[in-house]
Amino acid sequence: MVTKRIGIIANKEKPKAESVTKELVLLLEERGSDVLVDPIMAERIDRPELGIELEHFPSRVDMLFVLGGDGTLLGIARQFAAHDLPLLGFNLGHLGFLSEAEPEDLACAIDRVLAKDYILEERMMLDAEVIRGGIPLEKSISLNEVGIANSFSRMITTKVYMDNAYLGTYSGDGIIVSSPTGSTAYSLSCGGPIVWPSVQTLLLTPICPHTLTARPMVLPADATIEIVVSASHEDIGLTIDGQLGIRLQIDDVIRIRQSSYRTTLVKWRERSFFEVVRKKLHGELLEDIR
Repeated sequence: MVTKRIGIIANKEKPKAESVTKELVLLLEERGSDVLVDPIMAERIDRPELGIELEHFPSRVDMLFVLGGDGTLLGIARQFAAHDLPLLGFNLGHLGFLSEAEPEDLACAIDRVLAKDYILEERMMLDAEVIRGGIPLEKSISLNEVGIANSFSRMITTKVYMDNAYLGTYSGDGIIVSSPTGSTAYSLSCGGPIVWPSVQTLLLTPICPHTLTARPMVLPADATIEIVVSASHEDIGLTIDGQLGIRLQIDDVIRIRQSSYRTTLVKWRERSFFEVVRKKLHGELLEDIR
C-alpha cells in the first residue's frame, strides 16, 4: 500500500461526527498513514496533537476526508478551491449526493484510498461577481449554483445577457445559474435538466416563472452571463450554493462565468453517475419498475 497523508474535516453538528472521526483516525494509523484533523474535532476525540488549523491542510495532506452532508462538502470545496486538493465525502447527512463513502464501510474506503483504487473527477466551478453602479462589490465562488431570488415570494424581474447579447427577461421568483454538478440540486427542483458531470456547460433555470414560455436553457461553459435585477421592492438576494447570502439592490448586475478553479472529487470506479441518480434521487424506483 501507498502511505498517504490524510486530513479529516468533520461537520461537528452531525451526531456521528465524533465516532466516525475517531474510527477513521485509528484505521488510518493502523495502516501507517499520517493523519491530521481539524482542531476542534481533534480535541473532542482526545487527540489534540493531531489538530491543525484549516489553512494549513493544503501544505500538509494529500487528500481530505470530508465528514458530513452535501452542504459540508460544498463549503469545503469553496474554501479549498485554489489548492486542487482531492476531496472524499463521507455521508453523515440525508441525501449525500456528492459523497462517495458511508460510515458502515470505513475500512473498505480507507483500503481503497491507500491502494489508489479510485478515480478523480474534476468538477467545474463558477465565479460570481456583484456590480453596483459599475463598481465590483462582492465576489464569490460556487460549486453548485448561483441563485437570485427573494425571501417572501414577491415577484422579481431578471434581464439576462450572454456575452453582451440580450438573452431574455424572466419575471417570477428568481433565476438560477448552475454548474453541471449543481444540475441535481436547486436547479433540478425548479425543473432544470440533469447534466452529466463532465459535460462543460452553464444552466440557466427560471424559478417559478410567470410565463409558460420561460424554460431552462443550456449555455456554453465559456460564456459570461450578466443578470440585471429589478423589482417593486428591495427584498432581493443572491445565494452561493444555498449557503452564502448577499443582499442585492435594484439594477445590480450579477456577472457569472466559469471559474479557473476546479473541485476534485474522489470517486469509486465502478459507481456510475446513473447509479447515484437512481439511488439518491429516485430511491431505486427505476429498479422496482424493472
